[in-house]
Amino acid sequence: AVHEGKVVSEQELTALLQPLLTQDSRNLVLFLQDRLSIDDFTYFSESYGNKSPFQNIQARIYLIYFFMCILPAVDCKATKYLLNVLQESGDWKLTNVTNLSVSQLEVNASNPNLLVVQLPPLPSDFKEISTLEAIAENDKIIGRVTMDLQERGIHFSVIYTAVRPSRISRRTDVVAELRRQLMAAEEEESSSYPPLNVTIGNDTCILFYASNFSLKANNSVLIDLTNATFLTQNVDISASECTDSNTTLSLKYTRPVNGISSLEIRFLMTNKFYEVSARRWSTLDSVEIVQDGDKLAKFVSGISAPAEYSFHCQLVGTSNLYPARLDRDPSNNEAKNWDVFISNLQIQGFNIINNQFSYASDCTGFFTPAIWMGLVTSIILLWILTYGIHMIMQLTTNSRFDDPKGPALSVPQTE
Repeated sequence: AVHEGKVVSEQELTALLQPLLTQDSRNLVLFLQDRLSIDDFTYFSESYGNKSPFQNIQARIYLIYFFMCILPAVDCKATKYLLNVLQESGDWKLTNVTNLSVSQLEVNASNPNLLVVQLPPLPSDFKEISTLEAIAENDKIIGRVTMDLQERGIHFSVIYTAVRPSRISRRTDVVAELRRQLMAAEEEESSSYPPLNVTIGNDTCILFYASNFSLKANNSVLIDLTNATFLTQNVDISASECTDSNTTLSLKYTRPVNGISSLEIRFLMTNKFYEVSARRWSTLDSVEIVQDGDKLAKFVSGISAPAEYSFHCQLVGTSNLYPARLDRDPSNNEAKNWDVFISNLQIQGFNIINNQFSYASDCTGFFTPAIWMGLVTSIILLWILTYGIHMIMQLTTNSRFDDPKGPALSVPQTE
């Protein structure tokens, strides 16, 4: 039993999982979601009406109440490295269940098996209805997988957790400054993970990082590849190529969503010398999306940075509002069916030293729209001030004055 308010650390989580790792029947199913908190079970159950979005989970809780452990809060570091801890704890046969079905899996009960089910991410718009629907769909997936294993007579244990919390607890007795610091630290901690690196031989030739890497197919199907690329690393990068002048980052995914059997994203970069600047520049020439091995969508990019630097941009994609755009190739009709959304992108394909990003060349220029607005406003106000001073300087005083004791002063109209 873990008391309320206790945050389980990485070492404590490893100790709590030891009974699972040392039992005779070592079949473990890990359901991994992008975000989840213990309060979600109460909040969404009350908001969903007569039905609960956690029907399958709650049904299994009632059946195994005396054989379960609920941890209200787990450190983000512990959940990030949970898969690594499980793999290092024994000779597991790791199987990534990407098609949301285990009916065709060959599970040998005599050997330890680790099944990793990457649940679809919850929508990022934070709308309650769409979040409820996504949670209900994930609950159905959990029900199908566990029911299939039970029908096959396989004894197994289940871990249901997430990469980061969906809710950040706030105490009213904490001052605002401290609360902001805690929330900033939680956000930084929840979004920190190592970049994806491509190593050929003993040298790292490509580094790739993004806090959000998503695609949208046919304006309806959202494909979130962030967790599969950086956390579980359920991606094939063997087709990547590196030379002194050309680099290709190839990311291959198997069944990222229902209806797509394979998906490959290629980042094509070149390294050239330009006489005008008298230096070499690294350019991301294009981004290609290959669906099911034959449907090619091509996007042209103008992203560039000095060859010794990495490239960084807060928002990269096909939207017109993004500072770094990926333009659809006019000669490629397949590109119209895809949208690309990348947040906090950093990529480097040349001159990598010590397996770390070099100094980043950011996509934001020196003169941002806010700076231009301030300059234009300042110029207008300065012009008004100059015009006012000029008008004041043109004022003149009378050269003659009326004497009350003398005759009236007569001023001709010509003067």
